[in-house]
Amino acid sequence: MAREPDILIVTTDFLEGRPVRQHLGMVSAQAILGANVVLDLMAAIRDFFGGRSKGYERVLARAREDALAALAKEAKALGANAVLGVDLDYHAIGPNGQMLMVAVNGSAVVL
Repeated sequence: MAREPDILIVTTDFLEGRPVRQHLGMVSAQAILGANVVLDLMAAIRDFFGGRSKGYERVLARAREDALAALAKEAKALGANAVLGVDLDYHAIGPNGQMLMVAVNGSAVVL
């Protein structure tokens, strides 16, 4: 899912030289992706020998992009052209933590 190109998403609470003209409220979105047995096996091997898990990094990057795209879509539906103060949270969920969730929220505004 690609991010809405006309929505500015930042972690800061304001942008210098771009005053907030209207606050439209909080927006939030989540993306939940399941890992698979192969990723789990490779991660276990990486844990044992050390190193980074490229498979999990790709899954997390995809979840982050999906969540940000959903956040932008929600903000655009409210008439916003930016989301300020964005916070990203990462969680392992499910009975054995086999699913990865990225939750994002921020303030939808018109600059």
